[in-house]
Amino acid sequence: MTSASGTIRVLIADDQQMVRQGFTVLLNTKPDIEVVGQAVDGLDAVAKVAELAPDVVLMDIRMPELGGIEATRRITEETPHIKVLVLTTFDLDEYVYDALRAGASGFLLKDASADQLAEAVRVVAAGDALLAPGITRRLIAEFSRLDSTPRAPLKQRVGELTERETGASAGAGGSRRGGRGSWVGSVARGADQA
Repeated sequence: MTSASGTIRVLIADDQQMVRQGFTVLLNTKPDIEVVGQAVDGLDAVAKVAELAPDVVLMDIRMPELGGIEATRRITEETPHIKVLVLTTFDLDEYVYDALRAGASGFLLKDASADQLAEAVRVVAAGDALLAPGITRRLIAEFSRLDSTPRAPLKQRVGELTERETGASAGAGGSRRGGRGSWVGSVARGADQA
């Protein structure tokens, strides 16, 4: 999502003035990105989002008054169309998980290059998600570790539907494609009524 002019409007939230100014200078060199404001902490970020309506917020995690995780949660709950890209020097999985649970669209380390930062802003502004490559690798490893039991092929699992689930599908005139009226939606609705 971008402004009517096609420019991505960015708010930078970081408690360190030099970081805010540095990111502002770097991003303002890009013709499709405009830094519209800076926030000194999470509370300031929440207020500036309401005032400035940016497309993307670059959010530090560790800030006084209100941290970046809680500020991200408030922003994404109140204005879900505004995307938050978390930037931090701390390469800790706990921060990644917390930021994603809070609604962040991306997580990038502050040692990223200027071009990587600008591209990350573009990616999240477009509605996509982005994680730093090292973080992605660790998340994949963690995900693989969590569910190491092999799953049956889809056709076999569909054959294991209960009579009630199968009846719900037939009663809704469902297909196996998904969407409204599909067996997937019907099964979910049938489960709600159980």
